[in-house]
Amino acid sequence: MDFIYISQRKIMNLDFIQLNEQQIEILKYVSIPVGSGFIGWLTNWFAIVMTFSPLEFWGIKPYLGWQGIIPSKTPKMAAISVDLMTQKLLNLEELFERIDPKKIAIEMRPSLEKISKNIIEEVMKEQAPLVWERLPINIKKGVYKRVSDELPGIIEEMMTDIKKNIHELLDFKKMIIDALVNDKRLMNDIFKKCGAEEFKFIERSGWYFGALFGLIQMVVWYYYKGNWVLPVFGVIVGYATNWLALKLIFQPEKPIKIGPWTLQGLFIKRQNEVSDEYGKIIASKILNAKSIFETLLNGPSSNKLVDLIERNAIQALDTTLGMSKPFVTIAVGTERYMKIKNLIISKFIRELPKPIESIINYSDEAFDLEKTLSSKMKALPPDEFVGVLRPAFQEEEFTLIMVGAVLGGVAGLLQYLVVFSG
Repeated sequence: MDFIYISQRKIMNLDFIQLNEQQIEILKYVSIPVGSGFIGWLTNWFAIVMTFSPLEFWGIKPYLGWQGIIPSKTPKMAAISVDLMTQKLLNLEELFERIDPKKIAIEMRPSLEKISKNIIEEVMKEQAPLVWERLPINIKKGVYKRVSDELPGIIEEMMTDIKKNIHELLDFKKMIIDALVNDKRLMNDIFKKCGAEEFKFIERSGWYFGALFGLIQMVVWYYYKGNWVLPVFGVIVGYATNWLALKLIFQPEKPIKIGPWTLQGLFIKRQNEVSDEYGKIIASKILNAKSIFETLLNGPSSNKLVDLIERNAIQALDTTLGMSKPFVTIAVGTERYMKIKNLIISKFIRELPKPIESIINYSDEAFDLEKTLSSKMKALPPDEFVGVLRPAFQEEEFTLIMVGAVLGGVAGLLQYLVVFSG
């Protein structure tokens, strides 16, 4: 019982964990590399946060506040990305050469037949109801049959014209830049997904490099206990861990053999993996058949597409009416006939997005954008390949490193005040 009572008293008095001065001093020294590792991790983690967040400016413009590097530089980074894409990875003419006009005609024909018939019925009932009602049924059927017969040729010719004039009809660069600028989160996602492993490395390496610098710091502190040592080393750790992590991601560009080891930038080593991810994101989120045709129909050059369609449609309509054209012209008058023809064409153009939906799947297969982007990017030399991710850091690299240095200095000062100043 006495033994139990004595043990309880020792536990209550915490005698068993009391440390002598030497042990406390050892723990203080051990805290230096541990604290330095934490500083390295913190500054690198904060650099990543500052790269992506916040999406919009936070603070008092223009001098006090912050916006994530990528969101704040989206237009410039989008332009850089598009230059890489259009100069190295994609060729607009080559892309549209993969489209077979005959296949497009087959895909669009059913929906166009239905739309054309409805438009003709609607316009004629609206503009010349008596004439249309009295028109012999065989003539009406003849008009519809000629529409059906002529449609494949009309669509083929129209698609061929689009292919020939694609550069005038589609501002490829503007289309991609607009998609990225209008959705800052999308630009963030491209960098985050393509550089996922590199951002993890930046964060983790802060611990490793910070602890390593901390060992040197510990030796210096052992011989010289100036009150400036820990804050200054904090600055060095914050600066060096950010700088070193960024360098190791992109350099060296070409493999360098050192004994059994091969040194090369971490991002470059993952070229194949990054290329697959890049192709997947761009093809699914930005550049696909749906977005291309939507831009053709609604983009800044859509008026040129309308002119092209009108030329083809006017010629096709005259051909389609065939023998019934004189009868219709006499019945309604030349002026009314022209109005009817223009209405049919304008309604046709307005309805065109619906039948275009029927060619999206085929066009995606023909363009094969994901595979094209991925294979072309895999073939890029290292100095061009790093252009995929490098702009995210180049814009504010010095700022990120200096922020790391300041945070490191503050953390070093706190370490001194909390651990050693007493």
